[in-house]
Amino acid sequence: MGKIIAFANQKGGVGKTTTCINLASFLTLLGQKVLLVDMDPQGNASSGVGIEKNKETKTMYNLIIKENYIDEVIQHTYLNNLDIIPATVDLAGAEIDLVEMQNRENVVKNILDKVKDKYDYIFIDCPPSLGLITVNALTASDSVIIPFQCEFFPLEGLTQLMNTIRLIIHHLNPNLQIEGVVMTMKDNRSNLVAEVSREVKKFFGDKVYSTYIPRNIKLAEAPSHGETIATYDINSKGANAYLDLAYEFLDRNNVKYKKPNKRELKEKKQNDN
Repeated sequence: MGKIIAFANQKGGVGKTTTCINLASFLTLLGQKVLLVDMDPQGNASSGVGIEKNKETKTMYNLIIKENYIDEVIQHTYLNNLDIIPATVDLAGAEIDLVEMQNRENVVKNILDKVKDKYDYIFIDCPPSLGLITVNALTASDSVIIPFQCEFFPLEGLTQLMNTIRLIIHHLNPNLQIEGVVMTMKDNRSNLVAEVSREVKKFFGDKVYSTYIPRNIKLAEAPSHGETIATYDINSKGANAYLDLAYEFLDRNNVKYKKPNKRELKEKKQNDN
């Protein structure tokens, strides 16, 4: 039975999608089978793994309105063991359609439960909002990863996100847990970054991953090529950080794995391509 994890933060631009797709890609290189679920109408997770979107693309929206079966919507990506349910701008209509549905908060859960046992992990990339799409994602999930940019405004928004998570736990999904908090775009030269980091660690304790993601131009470039950092530049600082995050993630989940060297990862990448 796979584990469903939502990547959520209503503040945009904090590295949520970047963390979702890059952690997923390194997990596949470490032997895990992962399904990405793009639930952001912007469709950035889909573009970031090379999915070409057009009016014929089937998405989570088609599943929500019951136009298609899930096996008709899941696509394979260019990486072995990494599949995706894509998103296009059509998904924005789901917020309206869900309002009229019975048991509306559980629609996505009922969809993903059909394939949960086919994957080790199902990662849901949530939109930067706390609407019905995000509520559905959190209700469907076993846990949530919060990517967090070490600046003041994201810190303000964290309170609102945590209030939403508490409401989900109380009313809809009592088993939802905080998987972890990932510090992104961290610049250790900044005093503000250090101060914000201390506040987050004070609040979340050992839920904060010791691995942090630095600012790195290669991470920003990779999606424009339809690739994750694992294949775009495996020697970059961004790749090193997400590989370390993958190790830490698997350690926390008590998953055994063989730690490869970079040469082995490169060979596996080439074989996957």
